[in-house]
Amino acid sequence: MKKKHSGIPFYFSRLFYIIMGCIIAAFALAFFFPQLMLIAKMATLFVCIAALFDLLLVFGKKIPATAERICTDRFSNGDDNPVTLKVHNHLGYAINVQLLDEVPVQFQLNNVGTHLKVPGNGTSSYLYMLKPTERGVYNFGIINILFTGPLNMIVRHIRSGEEKDVATYPSYMQMRRFQLMAATNQLMEVGSRQLRKIGNSLEFEQIKEYVSGDDYRTVNWKASARRNTLMINNYMDERSQQVICIIDKGRTMKMPFEGMTLLDYAINASLVLSNMVLTKQDKAGLITFGKKMGQTVMPDKKGSQLGLILESLYRQQTDFQDSDFESLYSNIRYKIKQRSLLILFTNFENMYSLERQLPYLKKLANHHPLLVIFFENSELSSFLNEKAHTIEDIYTHTIATKFAFEKKQIVKELQKHGIMSLLTEPNKLTVNALNKYLELKARQIV
Repeated sequence: MKKKHSGIPFYFSRLFYIIMGCIIAAFALAFFFPQLMLIAKMATLFVCIAALFDLLLVFGKKIPATAERICTDRFSNGDDNPVTLKVHNHLGYAINVQLLDEVPVQFQLNNVGTHLKVPGNGTSSYLYMLKPTERGVYNFGIINILFTGPLNMIVRHIRSGEEKDVATYPSYMQMRRFQLMAATNQLMEVGSRQLRKIGNSLEFEQIKEYVSGDDYRTVNWKASARRNTLMINNYMDERSQQVICIIDKGRTMKMPFEGMTLLDYAINASLVLSNMVLTKQDKAGLITFGKKMGQTVMPDKKGSQLGLILESLYRQQTDFQDSDFESLYSNIRYKIKQRSLLILFTNFENMYSLERQLPYLKKLANHHPLLVIFFENSELSSFLNEKAHTIEDIYTHTIATKFAFEKKQIVKELQKHGIMSLLTEPNKLTVNALNKYLELKARQIV
């Protein structure tokens, strides 16, 4: 609801204070140079008349200008979201205004704004970007218009626009981007690689025109001769397989990276991956857990499934306590009866943390193909690339090398027990997770 404020506030401009400062200096010098006294008095009278005239012009119309904020009702977490401020001039002549938007407190920014010259009876716009780093509701305040008079003596403060609540959801912009790339065979441009299939499905689907990335061995030469362009036989992959993203909400996922927690990176990647699973005609599901079991979305490929997953991911809250992998195993054994690909987003910092949870991971892998995705400390990797100059640097590098080595040991330990794993940097999580899913799909593991 828009707040009401009594009174019509106005301010003197910087030019007014500069001129008054000069006049005061002239009065002071008049003690030594009496001829300046008359000039100072005349200047004071002129400035007062000009300010009064400017005041009348500024308040000559009840509402000389209004502003509105144009943005979506939902923000995409971790992405640049556009916000447009549009100011409307209701006067017949051009005006100079300063726009100040009251952005949500989560961004920790002073009021964002700019100076604009708005033509008579016209509009001007200002576009800026906001990048949220956490899910939740963001509250915008009103838009402040500082309207400067024609003589630049008086500045009128106008409160315009409406307060607005914007919900920040997991990165649906990223999801749409990857969906478009998949539809146009451009995934390889962002790191996804084409994988050789082991065997080939014998279920024929259609004959379609060849595009970059298609297997040239499936060219249908008879159809190509008739159409005078390359045509290929398209075969269907095995469909309706269950793929479940499992998100660990424990304290190991609280580690920050570029303003976001590992948990939010996992949530964003799960949304993109679920969308890709549904695109491939597989069934997508979701399980979240921490100290207690969170929300479960059973695998399905119905039209509303992605919306259910999106809403579930948006509502996830955590106190970042130790996660209970035993409850996770019991829940999956009780609820998931059909063989499913389990993609677990978690984090292990050392071998000890893995050994605590390894018995439950082995049990899960006995019943379902399990892919464990955990995170590489990219800041640690950057630190190791720097040269050591002092004894302290050498000691720190030695400890950092030990931690980096343990991450690789975790991968080998998981592989030794037949558990698939993926070690990735947080900013490459989505691409690498998609790659791994497509790889498993090509190998007919799912």
